[in-house]
Amino acid sequence: MRARTILCSAGLTLALAGGAWAQEDTIKIGVLHSLSGTMAISETTLKDTVLMMVDQQNAKGGVLGKKIEAVVVDPASDWPLFAEKARELISVQGVDAIFGCWTSVSRKSVLPVVEELNGLLFYPVQYEGEESSKNVIYTGAAPNQQAIPAVDYMTEELGVEKWALLGTDYVYPRTTNTILEAYLKNKGVAQADIFVNYTPFGHSDWSKIVADVVALGNDGKKVGVVSTINGDANVGFYKELAAAGVSADDIPVMAFSVGEEELSGLDTANLVGHLAAWNYFQTAEAPANDEFVAAWKAKMGEDRVTNDPMEATMLGFNLWVQAVEKAGSTDTDAVLAAIDGLEVPNLTGGTAKVLPNHHLTKPVLIGEIREDGQFDIVSQTEPVAGDAWTDHLPESAVLEADWPGKDCGMWNTQTNSCVQKQSNY
Repeated sequence: MRARTILCSAGLTLALAGGAWAQEDTIKIGVLHSLSGTMAISETTLKDTVLMMVDQQNAKGGVLGKKIEAVVVDPASDWPLFAEKARELISVQGVDAIFGCWTSVSRKSVLPVVEELNGLLFYPVQYEGEESSKNVIYTGAAPNQQAIPAVDYMTEELGVEKWALLGTDYVYPRTTNTILEAYLKNKGVAQADIFVNYTPFGHSDWSKIVADVVALGNDGKKVGVVSTINGDANVGFYKELAAAGVSADDIPVMAFSVGEEELSGLDTANLVGHLAAWNYFQTAEAPANDEFVAAWKAKMGEDRVTNDPMEATMLGFNLWVQAVEKAGSTDTDAVLAAIDGLEVPNLTGGTAKVLPNHHLTKPVLIGEIREDGQFDIVSQTEPVAGDAWTDHLPESAVLEADWPGKDCGMWNTQTNSCVQKQSNY
């Protein structure tokens, strides 16, 4: 069977970008993002982003002289359904690549499917690392491109001494916080100064947790919150902060999963000064960003905003197009051979390069929330190479991923051997 690549979405909908071309003159891609359920608040925009990119590419003549069709499905924030829809996209719909998933639990549900069927997934969201699949290109941030620099900023610029690590209860927050705990302890932070709490998807009653966070500062030490809260649970969390009278000056919150799209549904008046760490903000000053934002608003309306996972989606799509054209084929193995080392422009004025570990180079940006729901960029680094395996956990520090060189995503540098090739560890 021909190797394929997948994109995510729920309830099978066929979205054709542009006019009708002959079936044999089309290349299918899958869009696998939740359009309903708790994650729809974040993921629907990424579906729209893929469709915009498809329209733009078809206007340029498509790929290899063929029109691109986007097959959109809705896994509905149901993690096992992500795997079913991915299999349907590859085996039934015959897509050549998938663009999708948001949460790590959805990605990990899809991994065995794309590896079994030799599909190709472009994953566009920051995540916990500790993974490198031959069949995935990770276009979002690894911890060293978001979480670690964010904690450094809070320590050095804000004087934070005590930490509340608040997350939704699944693999991304738990693994990220495990890495952050180890990192903070190595920097001399006592265990007693680290408070960790997890809540379910869609959690709404934040009164006790916010009260516990406030109480951390009773000894006079500066408290900071690192938030890996995902989806619509953020609405209740920020509302409770405001109700408790907590300002960014009192207890700054650094969010890893809240961007412009999530803020567009909130009353941001009391959130001014709270922070987010991403690799892109809509307020980035670069000609490429001006063009992207203008195209998005022209297509979706003036009120629609852009955000980091949208940029990561755009990067993945453009890298796929470039790799297909370089390979002269949509075959997964040919595309993967062609994509190593490719570079495409990002939206902050630089370029994103595909590394041998299937991660990208990305600048790290810290933004302060403004009253209009946008961010003032207060810090920006040079491009950082994404690290699949963190240096801050002993068992991971000895691992590296190198697909073109070692054909392995889990290479032990001490034993000079491949621990395993499949990523469903």
